[in-house]
Amino acid sequence: MILVTGATGNVGRQVVGQLLEEGAEVRAMTRRPDRADLPDGVEVVRGDLAEPETLPEALRGVERAFLFPVPDRTAGFLAAARETGLRNVVLLSASAVRYERPNPIGRLHAGIEQAVTDSGLSWTILRPGAFMANDLQWWAPQIRATGVVRGLGDGVAGTPIDECDIAAVAVRALLDDGHAGRTYLLTGPEALTDPQRVAILGDVLGRELRFEGLSAEEYRAAMSARVPAPVVDALIAMRAESKEMAEVSPAPADLIGRAPHTYAEWAARHADGFR
Repeated sequence: MILVTGATGNVGRQVVGQLLEEGAEVRAMTRRPDRADLPDGVEVVRGDLAEPETLPEALRGVERAFLFPVPDRTAGFLAAARETGLRNVVLLSASAVRYERPNPIGRLHAGIEQAVTDSGLSWTILRPGAFMANDLQWWAPQIRATGVVRGLGDGVAGTPIDECDIAAVAVRALLDDGHAGRTYLLTGPEALTDPQRVAILGDVLGRELRFEGLSAEEYRAAMSARVPAPVVDALIAMRAESKEMAEVSPAPADLIGRAPHTYAEWAARHADGFR
């Protein structure tokens, strides 16, 4: 039995579906099973990393688990995992852990990684960069309303990755024993600036789109209504690590046996979300 936490999220939902395609026995943990809308064949149970008392039952009979990172909630999960006999955990972390300059997001995930590696369980750590799905959250409303995307005008390129490809790597790590004790950097196949991604979206949608570059101060003001100030500051600080952000990792292709999806391929699959 494989447990998937964060089972209704962008990555977790994909992990559930791909495990089922592989014929695995899957249990999905979510706070609201009645709203999970997961495929037939998966066992859906109520569980919450913030409620440790719900975890032993969710972990009962589980040998391997996909762990979605929740700050200050890892210790309870790991304690319950040891007590119930879990053998292996695959942790979703973040590439910001490896940036040369310390940053709040990297420090948060580094603490979770440390707890997992010190747990006594077999582990694999996945460090994806930015999710392509982030653009649906932040850019789609702007594109639908005005056709103008407003973002930091610093010219930094990143290597966003398709959530399907993150899940594909997680599935391999969950099913194959050879990944224990390994840490993998996961990126998309190409480095793209924000204006380049906006141009790709315009081509896919058949619509003229425009990117408007903002200063750090303008970006803070634009984001302040939706995102806490420390998170905005962390995002700005991370973009100073332009070399690390633009690095393309060979790990996804090596692990899943094919090239990871391009941004254009992802955009075509999600085009309706931008219309």
